[in-house]
Amino acid sequence: MTVIPHWLTKQATLAPSQVAIETKNCKRMTFLQLKQACETYAKKLAQLGIKQGTHVGLFSDNERQMIVAVHALSYLGAVIVMLNTRLTANELAYQLKDANVNVVLVSDHLQASFNEMDLPTKSYAYTYVEQLPKKDVTLKTDIHLDDRFTIMYTSGTTGKPKGVVHTYGNHWFSAIGSALNLGLKTTDKWLCTLPIFHVSGFSICMRSVIYGMPLYLLEKFSAEAVHEAIIKHRVTIASVVTVMLERLLQTIGSNNYPATFRCMLLGGGSCPIHTLEQAKQKNIPVFQSYGMTETSSQIVTLSPNDAIKKFGSAGKPLAPAQLKIVAPNHEGIGEIYVAGPMVTKEYYQHDGANEASFHEGWLATGDLGYVDESGFLYVVDRRDDLIISGGENIYPTEIEHCLINMPGIEDVGVIGRLDETWGEVPIAFIVKSDSKLTEEDIKNYAKQHLAGYKIPKKYYFLKKLPRNVSNKLMRHQLSKHLQTLEGE
Repeated sequence: MTVIPHWLTKQATLAPSQVAIETKNCKRMTFLQLKQACETYAKKLAQLGIKQGTHVGLFSDNERQMIVAVHALSYLGAVIVMLNTRLTANELAYQLKDANVNVVLVSDHLQASFNEMDLPTKSYAYTYVEQLPKKDVTLKTDIHLDDRFTIMYTSGTTGKPKGVVHTYGNHWFSAIGSALNLGLKTTDKWLCTLPIFHVSGFSICMRSVIYGMPLYLLEKFSAEAVHEAIIKHRVTIASVVTVMLERLLQTIGSNNYPATFRCMLLGGGSCPIHTLEQAKQKNIPVFQSYGMTETSSQIVTLSPNDAIKKFGSAGKPLAPAQLKIVAPNHEGIGEIYVAGPMVTKEYYQHDGANEASFHEGWLATGDLGYVDESGFLYVVDRRDDLIISGGENIYPTEIEHCLINMPGIEDVGVIGRLDETWGEVPIAFIVKSDSKLTEEDIKNYAKQHLAGYKIPKKYYFLKKLPRNVSNKLMRHQLSKHLQTLEGE
């Protein structure tokens, strides 16, 4: 078992006056101040009976106190269960029970709404804990990389979410892999606007404390606030999803970002080529990435140099990650397996899922893809989303990639529908940016770019598609919506 000094204590020793957290209102906290605040908060949390191995839910928006709570819990050796604040009472109840959560810490402004859900688990607001006296307990000075640190639930895009167990080592090696890919500069400052309860946001917090790098924290995404962070507050790296990048490109207009800005790290699914071309024209480096909760954030990344010529690719595995394609068909498409020290080794108390997903050190991702002759990964679709029509394999994302590049279409989602003749046929849900766009227009465009059997047999227009916080399309909700529409 590998043991390292506690990473926050180490940074507070190495660079006590270095800024750890910066917020929009210019409030700053150094690593020494952060360490002192976390140690104090840990001793107050101990009054609630929280100790080594206690499962503590965290129901919080992005705020400085959330980061304090995360590190405080690590000083006690507790296991943090990250809870999505957008979940319903039933969804939260399931996760609290499934993860054996003993107590929940809640943002002050969310306490009332959390209480209204009448959940069985005890909860305490941040300020309630702050008013408690400190308990005389010994805090952790070391981190055992094999110890459990967090449990985060899968997005549930295909069904019931599962609790992904992350060790300290998973988060450590995720940060190291990112550093080896992007490099580190003494001027780096990483923007965190993605939810910290999601692995993409949480991983930024881990990089901050592992690198000794300032984190610029935003409670939620605002194109204007991000623009200001880059222009005025010298943010050098920002993690975004496609819709964020598109809004930022609109906001920047005819201006450019300063030379200090290094890149946008883009996750959450595919990005239209015209968006990437716009970013290139603005000299905004965009690193496209592929990752999942199980891989502790990105595990495959595509550099800006390859973004256009390798359009559609997720890139190559980060060091020290590996990937392989299992059981490829005649087109070379098979299931994507990944391995590496950033990959989880288990789902919490889900033996069936563990047996199905983990094979001699490799994780079966459930995603379909192929690797080209140069080693670049192309993610085709989720295995469960594959449409088989008349014996032909149809990948919904291929249709989506085609239609999203049609002028007048803002968003698109494709699912399969049962068909007496063909077994299944594709159906498309469209969000229009041009109100004059018709179904016939889309059909004609599809005929020019897709094989006949891939052309959706029906188009439905929606104001918005169901996407989760990481921008992944929730196809099972589209399937439910289709049943409602066709049942009328």
